[in-house]
Order: sequence, then C-alpha cells, then structure tokens
Amino acid sequence: MGTILDYLKEYGDYTLDEKPFSDVDSLVLSQLAYLKFDGMVPILGEKKPMVTLYDLVNHESYDHLYADERYRTDNTALFLGIYRSKRFGGLKIGNYVNRIELDKETQFSAVTFLLSNGIYYVAFRGTDENIVGWKEDLNLAFSEPVPGQLMSVEYLEETAKNIKGDFYVGGHSKGGNLAVYSAMKCDDKTRKRIIRIYDHDGPGFRPEVKQKSAYDQIEDRIHKTIPRSSLVGMLLYSDGCYQAVESKTLGVAQHNPYTWLIKGDSFHVVEEIRAGRKFMDEALNEWILSLNQEQMHTFVDTFYQIVLASETDNLIDFTENWFRSIHKIGAALKDVDPETGKMIIHMMKSLFEIVSSNAKERFKSKSEMQRERFDEGISQLELLLKNRK
Repeated sequence: MGTILDYLKEYGDYTLDEKPFSDVDSLVLSQLAYLKFDGMVPILGEKKPMVTLYDLVNHESYDHLYADERYRTDNTALFLGIYRSKRFGGLKIGNYVNRIELDKETQFSAVTFLLSNGIYYVAFRGTDENIVGWKEDLNLAFSEPVPGQLMSVEYLEETAKNIKGDFYVGGHSKGGNLAVYSAMKCDDKTRKRIIRIYDHDGPGFRPEVKQKSAYDQIEDRIHKTIPRSSLVGMLLYSDGCYQAVESKTLGVAQHNPYTWLIKGDSFHVVEEIRAGRKFMDEALNEWILSLNQEQMHTFVDTFYQIVLASETDNLIDFTENWFRSIHKIGAALKDVDPETGKMIIHMMKSLFEIVSSNAKERFKSKSEMQRERFDEGISQLELLLKNRK
C-alpha cells in the first residue's frame, strides 16, 4: 500500500481512456489545487488560454507554487509526479481565483483543470496555512452562508459558462464543503452538467441549509471520503454515506491527504471510522445544533481566540502545543458562560484524545508525559471557570 504519490508512480502511465477517472484521481487534483498559481495561471474572466504544466515548469515564478512550506516536499513530488505522467501530463489549468479578505474572515480559492479526455474538473481549495481560513471553517457551523460559500456558487456558475460539456466538482477539507454547497445552490442549468461531486473530508451542513437547497437533486452524485479518525469531515455530517479510508498516521493528522492509504488503484477502505471518534463526533454535533445564533457566535469567536492564544497556525499543532500558552488561553475563556466554557474544554479534550489514544503504541512514554501535562492544563482551566465571579 502507498499514498497518492505512490499511486502516480504506479498508475501514472495509464491514460484516462485506459483507466477511468476515480476517487483517487479526484484527491490528487484536490491536493494540486493547494498550490500557489498566482501570476502563473489565467484568472477567472481573463480572456487568456489555459496554461499547461510545461508552462508552469518553465515559468520564472515556478518555485512560488510551493510557497506553503509545511507541504513543500510533498507538493513538489505531487506536481512533478503529475507532470511526468501520461495520465495527467497533458493537463491544462485556468480560471484561477485566490482571495484572502481578513475583514470578511474569508479565504477562498478555486481553479479549473482540463483533463486529457476533454472533461473539466472544478477544484475548490481547502483551508491553507492562513489562520483566517480556520476561522471560516468554524463559521460553517452557522446556518447563514459564509462568504466563501457564496463565492463558490458564483465561481461555479461563471466557470460553467466558459467551459464546454459536463464536468466534475471537488475539493478537500473546506474545499469539499464548497464543492457540495456550490452544486446544491447553483442554477439548474449548471447543476445538470455536473457528473460527480467529490467531498474529501469536508465539513457538512446544518439541516436547514440543506433544506433550503437542491441537495436532494445532487445527493446521489456526491462521493464523500474521510480518513478513519475523521474530525473535520464529520463536523455537522450525519448522512452516514461515505467511505472511510485507512491512514498511515494517527489522530487529527489523518486530515492530511498525503497520509491516506491506497491499495492497488483504489483507496484502502475500512468498514467504519473508529468507534470512539464517532461517539465524540456525534456528541459535538448534537451540542452545536442545540445552540442559537448568538451562542454559536460566542463559541466560534472564543475558540478562535484560543487557537490564536496557543501561538500555532493550524489546529493540528494546536493539539500538541496549546498547553505552552495556558495563561493566554485562560484569558480568552474568562468572559464566556459556563456551558460554552465546558464545551470548549470538551472540544479541546476531543482533539487531544484522537492524538494521544492512538499514539500510545508508538510513543508510550511521550504520550503519557503529554497526557499528564494536558490533564494539568485542563484542571487549571476548569478551576478558572469554576472560580469566576
């Protein structure tokens, strides 16, 4: 078994005519959408032809593709694997959009790929290294649409006008949410042209959001895949229709597509997500859906302040490093009501449990030490909440 990088090495010589487009291919393109195409790919509405991978390799700003240092090595291997393959080597890229609007708490990016078989893939980028993207992820728990969701509908409809034939829509993380949202909210003419919608570990929606959309018209075209210890992909998701994929790593880090395991030319599918994880996901969703809008805003704003206080730029590092900034986190919690404070602490426990419970076998001593530090920090926060006036 291997990852999407191994998949490109083993099956990259098969054309799309020889081996039809698959869920794994969708994950490859969803991850490709994370690369920074700024200044290299025509933007949406620009009257310029789509560019080839060869154009990018020879562009003076080629190195900028890998500006996200966290995944530079893997993203480089991915791009070169795609570039050297028969399967995707003839790929063309266009209709690029990348917007970061701090005042609107929005990070939105999308791009369109033209495959060698003449079919288009519209890809929405998930949350990247910008911390504002994580705030927008949390805002998805509200019933009203976030700006990125509205942008996704505009992007899909505008792109559909500029391309021929039917097409795929997909994305990873928030990109998966945007793929589904844009498909269920776009105009009927655009929706009818969508072949499949790929949601790779993307958050779901509040029930009222789906009820006010054409979700029932696209439901049978949605292909949802999640890692075995999914947290993000199970947020506000209760349909139960998904494929759980084994990962080579543990806990929250499974959200990273480069850890998903592939057996042959397909995902290594397991029967179900981990029982403990499923229980925590269901409890978190039940609590979120019980809140009114004001309570939900308070929860999201406070949790976001905690992430900032932990001095990390992503939630994966947050589970490991938050206790280094325990006093700042305590200050962020000082004004919330007891019930919200308890649930925030519960969520922090949930995030830590995913990591620590799975790490025991490999790093027993380190895991036990982190558990002691974690429990000590949680006790301090609980005492702070209890003693407040």
